[in-house]
Amino acid sequence: MTQKFRLTCGCEAHDEIPAHGLSAREVPANGVTRRQTLDMLAAGGLYAAGAMFGGYPNAARAAADDVVRIGYLPITDATALLVAHGKGFFKDEGLDAERPTLIRGWSPLVEGFAAAKFNLVHLLKPIPVWMRYNNKFPAKIVAWGHTNGSGLVVGSHVTAASFADLGGKQIAVPFWYSMHNIVLQIALREAGLTPVIKGEGEAIGLKEVNLQILPPPDMPPALAAKKIDGYIVAEPFNALGEVKAGARMLRFTGDIWKNHPCCVITMNETVTKQKPEWTQKVVNAVVRGAIYASENKKEVARLLSKDGEGYLPMPVEVIERAMMKYDLETYGASKAIQHADWGNGRIDFQPWPYPSATRLIVEAMGKTVVSGDTTFLKGLDPKFVAEDLVDYTFVKTALAKFPQWKNDPSVSKDDPFVREEIIKA
Repeated sequence: MTQKFRLTCGCEAHDEIPAHGLSAREVPANGVTRRQTLDMLAAGGLYAAGAMFGGYPNAARAAADDVVRIGYLPITDATALLVAHGKGFFKDEGLDAERPTLIRGWSPLVEGFAAAKFNLVHLLKPIPVWMRYNNKFPAKIVAWGHTNGSGLVVGSHVTAASFADLGGKQIAVPFWYSMHNIVLQIALREAGLTPVIKGEGEAIGLKEVNLQILPPPDMPPALAAKKIDGYIVAEPFNALGEVKAGARMLRFTGDIWKNHPCCVITMNETVTKQKPEWTQKVVNAVVRGAIYASENKKEVARLLSKDGEGYLPMPVEVIERAMMKYDLETYGASKAIQHADWGNGRIDFQPWPYPSATRLIVEAMGKTVVSGDTTFLKGLDPKFVAEDLVDYTFVKTALAKFPQWKNDPSVSKDDPFVREEIIKA
């Protein structure tokens, strides 16, 4: 029998966000507290919370609500959603959209989405894979939020010049099931190092790199305090680390995997099936937001910053750096940029969800070290996932309406809907 539970949220989009974003006030009938659920998710093992609670009972409520309710982390990955709200693109589509709700970590954002607190979110690309195939939650990717937009920084106390120099070091990732963890481990293996997950006090071998989970806002202070040696995360926390925490950019992820996806725009499939016209309007607005961001990075940086509309609690100079600072004069000598000929930016914005990238991500997830049970990945067919996890219909219709998306540097010029995945660590 399905056991129902209720979630409450009192968070607002401001600088002071509770550590987990959502309040923990109730204990479900099975005796497992929401705090325990969050801790299990935050640990990165991605415990099958849906199965633990007997399934997700709030899909019907999500489908019945016509208000666009956005949950997001304070990172530039959310730009398309935030611009769509800030520039009134949802309103132009005849939609009522609440001000987006800022959440500090991936665990509470996932939980809020699963509980129908939010009906439109950006999630790290591997998270919907886990939600759909491990937890049987009907997560559906409807578009990409951006490409590139992440990097690995190291502290001022670290002399490493390349991935090969990271042996014995402690590196933080935002979530086990993240593009950051995938790309990091690809590069570490290429450098002859072994990613491990060891507890505090355990010895780390000279050819090992120990990984831990930290919410993005906690990374710069941890690096400044030398509690970690480096972190890999979405912007603007790399830029913030450079400006405020003495961080040094070791490598941009977009310089390893050309124009890789990171966060994807995700909805509940129940909603997309029951309200196709509403869904199309939502996707139209998001696509328009991505195009606007691609064409107006400097303006968008101010819009997002605390000097503008305050969607991100950082000053405009940090957001501008995160959006636009990507040049050989600054990063060439350190080899943080090694493939300038690729022509991508520090972060770019195009919404088309290339199936080739989804297939490669599923393949890579099976090789990536994470905490927790990964049984669901065994036998998971990458081609099937690319066809089943992503809904291409709404985004393709929106792209036909707004053909300017093809002008973004991350779009394949030969065929905008097909590309070759290029990884050079």
